[in-house]
Amino acid sequence: MTEPQLHVVFGAGQVGRALVTHLAGQGKAVRVVARRCPRELPEGVDSRDADATDREAAADAAKGASVIYQCLNAPYTEWPERFPPLQRGVVAAAERTGALLVTLENVYGYGPTYGVPMTEESPLAATTSKGQVRAALTRELLAGSDAGRIRIAIGRASDFFGAGVTESTLGERVFGKALAGKKADFIGNPDLLHTYSYVPDIARGLATLGADERAIGKVWHLPGPETVTTRALMDIVAAEVGHTVGIRDVPRPILSVLGLFNPLMKGLAEMSYEFDAPFVLDTKRYQTMFGTDVTPLAEAIAATVAWYRTRRSS
Repeated sequence: MTEPQLHVVFGAGQVGRALVTHLAGQGKAVRVVARRCPRELPEGVDSRDADATDREAAADAAKGASVIYQCLNAPYTEWPERFPPLQRGVVAAAERTGALLVTLENVYGYGPTYGVPMTEESPLAATTSKGQVRAALTRELLAGSDAGRIRIAIGRASDFFGAGVTESTLGERVFGKALAGKKADFIGNPDLLHTYSYVPDIARGLATLGADERAIGKVWHLPGPETVTTRALMDIVAAEVGHTVGIRDVPRPILSVLGLFNPLMKGLAEMSYEFDAPFVLDTKRYQTMFGTDVTPLAEAIAATVAWYRTRRSS
């Protein structure tokens, strides 16, 4: 009997956990690899504790993999220094095993878009330190693919939200404060279009890239809920929590001053250009090739609010 294909997910954060659950729900053989794997995993899912920056440990943890998914992350304030060794460890594991490497990326590498929708052909023209590191790591992946050392598929998503997401722009400072009856904190103009990516949709998109040979060697923008203005999104949040939710704008100069004392605020100030113009992720390439199965925005927000309610009560 042929052994089932093994899908190895590096990372047990919000996207990694959602992807593991999705793959297991499809009946696939799944292993999750993280420094400290969650104790509670779907039935039948294997787990390995390993530091991906240790290339030998990463390769050993991925042994037998047919598909490897890179869903790792690093602390936001140390991202430029700590993320590259993580990706390189997973790349080494893919080279050793011969597995297809499906990598999750954010959109930092594009830099300011000046209102022009981002497509997969948009230049990697980052102007920030995080963005320049992101772009450099993308070029490393594409170079490895072009040289025939690894097989890759890259899935990109915009600002994350969903169950378990607390540190993003659409995280605790929005959903947590909305449930507490406080104003939500936002950077920039809330009346501009902005794409937010829903974690279960991200997981579904990555799983699709890992299962379809047409994805190999290419970059794909992962689809999600419809893009609306941040203010329109907040109206949906308000309807879900049952009361008006105000928006408190945090001006860039204040962020910059706070950044002198707080590394997190410094990082937010660095990326605030995303909210100075419409910030729209064009996902037509993916949807034309693989379909349009995404979560409606109202449904995604309802599920996110439900998780935050449970979190508050516990």
